[in-house]
Amino acid sequence: MGAAPVRHGEISVLYVMAAPAEYGDCLRARIQPLMTGVGPVEAAVALTAALARLEAAGDLPDLIVSLGSCGSRVLEHAAVYQASSVAYRDMDASPLGFRKGVTPLLDQPAVLPLRCPVPGLPTARLSTGANVVSGAAYDAIDAEMVDMETWALVRSAQTFGLPLVALRGVSDGRTELKALEDWTSTLCHVDENLAAALDRLIAVLEAEGLAALEIPAAQGQDPAQLSPDSITP
Repeated sequence: MGAAPVRHGEISVLYVMAAPAEYGDCLRARIQPLMTGVGPVEAAVALTAALARLEAAGDLPDLIVSLGSCGSRVLEHAAVYQASSVAYRDMDASPLGFRKGVTPLLDQPAVLPLRCPVPGLPTARLSTGANVVSGAAYDAIDAEMVDMETWALVRSAQTFGLPLVALRGVSDGRTELKALEDWTSTLCHVDENLAAALDRLIAVLEAEGLAALEIPAAQGQDPAQLSPDSITP
């Protein structure tokens, strides 16, 4: 069995992470997340299976919170960002006339806006794919940070009508990755900052309840121009 939802005030939250290496002492002191494994396939399979079990037990959460590391060539390293949107960089059906990133026969845009409920916590756009991005590979990505799970987690959450908040700590990207240690060496600092950001998120959820999720904060967009329906559930 996977991790169980926990309550923060009126909101029930299921925490999700990809890899044990990202789950450091600070987060261990606060949460017991569902561990999905690495990459979009494992993320989608693990979260969908967990949510199906919870739905059958009448215990679906009100919110999914995804935490983990990310790569970025332009953002402050070890800092934590709320993902204001997510794109799926693996999807390219452009030879058939579809915009890159758009999944054929699926009524979804190439970029999904996400909720950013923590005031003052910086936001950045996120790109999900199955490849580790390093060096010049960042040139082809229209987002400030990259990971390997969030798009898949959002699509799984959508299937059950659930919102998702993604918090990402920048672990790498300044230099080209050449070994596993180039990623893991910074994770202790990411863990500390993710835990601090999580404390801020929990405080917002406990103070404002579900109303905290109604605040659109997509980077580069005027919140007044975003309807609730435009934010990914």
